[in-house]
Amino acid sequence: MGAMAKQDITIYYTSDLHGHFYPTTYGDKTQRALGLFRCAPGFVKTPNTLVIDGGDTLQGSPFTAYCVKELRSARPVAEIMNRCGYDVVTLGNHDFNYGADYLREYLTQGNFACVCENLKDETGKSIFPRLVKVMENGLRVGIVGIVTDHVNIWEKPENLAGIQVTSPLEAAREALAALRQEADLTICIYHGGFERDLRTGRLLSSSGENIAYQLCQELDFDILLTGHQHLSLPGRLLHGTFALQCADNGREYHRLEVSVQDGKPVIRSQAVAAQAPPDPELMQAFSGLEAQVQHWLDQSVGSLPYPLHTASHLQMAACGSDIAKLFSDVQLRASGAQLSAVSLANEVMGFGESVTRRNILASYPYSNTLMVLEITGATLRAAMERSAAYFDLDERGCLTISETFLLPKVEHYNYDYYAGVEYRMDVTKPVGERVVLLQYQGKPVQPTDVFSICMSNYRASGAGGYEMYTGCRVLREIQRDMSDLIMEYFERGLQKSLFQHIPFQYEVRGGPLPCWN
Repeated sequence: MGAMAKQDITIYYTSDLHGHFYPTTYGDKTQRALGLFRCAPGFVKTPNTLVIDGGDTLQGSPFTAYCVKELRSARPVAEIMNRCGYDVVTLGNHDFNYGADYLREYLTQGNFACVCENLKDETGKSIFPRLVKVMENGLRVGIVGIVTDHVNIWEKPENLAGIQVTSPLEAAREALAALRQEADLTICIYHGGFERDLRTGRLLSSSGENIAYQLCQELDFDILLTGHQHLSLPGRLLHGTFALQCADNGREYHRLEVSVQDGKPVIRSQAVAAQAPPDPELMQAFSGLEAQVQHWLDQSVGSLPYPLHTASHLQMAACGSDIAKLFSDVQLRASGAQLSAVSLANEVMGFGESVTRRNILASYPYSNTLMVLEITGATLRAAMERSAAYFDLDERGCLTISETFLLPKVEHYNYDYYAGVEYRMDVTKPVGERVVLLQYQGKPVQPTDVFSICMSNYRASGAGGYEMYTGCRVLREIQRDMSDLIMEYFERGLQKSLFQHIPFQYEVRGGPLPCWN
């Protein structure tokens, strides 16, 4: 028998769009080099083409916030994905944020297939199982989707009612065993990232949140498409699997050229930056909705006596942040708790004297609700030591950010600012021994002291290295988005006494500080 004919397909891949369709961050109206509408012109659809997305589509921008809060419909997002030609998607952890009905509407209105093998019903059956797509040239492409099982830790229980997120590794393993008999080419779409440095193999995290390296080690998919970490990782062979990761917010897409002959795939890929002009038809098709979003964002909800500016994350963490003070005051007033713990997003806009919805949603982009926990002094100190691990000293002795908060993923949002206590950190001391002063109302905090503390539901879940919270008693849950609470705070004029009301005192010491350059 002669050799089988070569079968070629092209794959276009995006991930972690987070509602960034138009080329804007929404911090202002300037067009940026991002957004799906800049990527989509590069998707050349043919009968031997697949357009795939790796999840986290429904949450993360003012556009999607408007869809949730004002339209109460995911239909516009589904229509955009349809117009851009998506064939297959998987689910990201943030796609569960708005509940089962909202997610169901998105998937029902979509012309694309959803694969998410480790999303199971109460009987243990996959709700979105693997599929095999037969291309026009006859190539059988087997596709499996999986999502990090840390969804179980982060997501509100009511949003996971009737479903369970199981081990992504085991779900992928079982699906792959079946696909070996059904497909010529196997693809795993994993909403998760790499736990090891891809150059050295060095372990970066053992939390289990990201297991892409392990997937390549233990399984033999032909292609592994990853996300979640918001990193751009070019395609490479890793333990026999061709693996890559796409940057977030539509900053790029990856194009894969795949040739299969005699059962052997040859794969090449290219990361394509979102530099092309945005698709004019797409821009026009949703321009009415985008105009509504922009008008909604520009509406004033209150004022401040002076602007609250941002600085580098290192400067804010070391010297304090008025924005963190504001968020803490919102949490303390909404909860009645004695203490507050807040974090800042990786990208924070800040506030002008006139505060608009744009300011709020660009500075607090998450769909977090609040929880009040009962915490001992010992647990509080342990949590603060986790935050203190954010700092490091470079070879000059200057303050810098610890690599553990930058690799394998940038995690400024896992540094917490604490209000209601006075504390001091000394970064010259070993990690775990840096909180050298901790007082409440002028008295040293004892390990057995008991407090109420308000924080996001994300942090209360133990996420970000704060496992010490998982054993704390829940005193109260505030089932409202933090962004809504911030808007209400301004509408009620509570910001007028912000800096007189809030007990927010801390100091970072050690080394010749600061050396910001």
